Amino acid sequence: MSVGSYAAQDPTAPLGWSAPKKSTTPVKRSYRVPKLNSIICKPEQADCSAILNSRIVATGDSVNGYQVNKITDQYVTLTRAGKQWKLQMFTLDIKE
Repeated sequence: MSVGSYAAQDPTAPLGWSAPKKSTTPVKRSYRVPKLNSIICKPEQADCSAILNSRIVATGDSVNGYQVNKITDQYVTLTRAGKQWKLQMFTLDIKE
């Protein structure tokens, strides 16, 4: 017959040592700004669409908590928590 017993603290720990207290501070989450893959504008449509994080979105849609405010043929504007981001496709400068 065996009897289990547990020490109140680690008997191999240095004298006077106590385990560090766990922090109760909430962890601040960070959200990555979506990646702009493409902007699609058709002549027969008034509004443009965009591809963010490989997903087709339109004005008013939400991606990773970011609200799509405006899509033009040049850029996409996003907002989150009162901050604004302007995503642009790279410009193509061909030098001859």
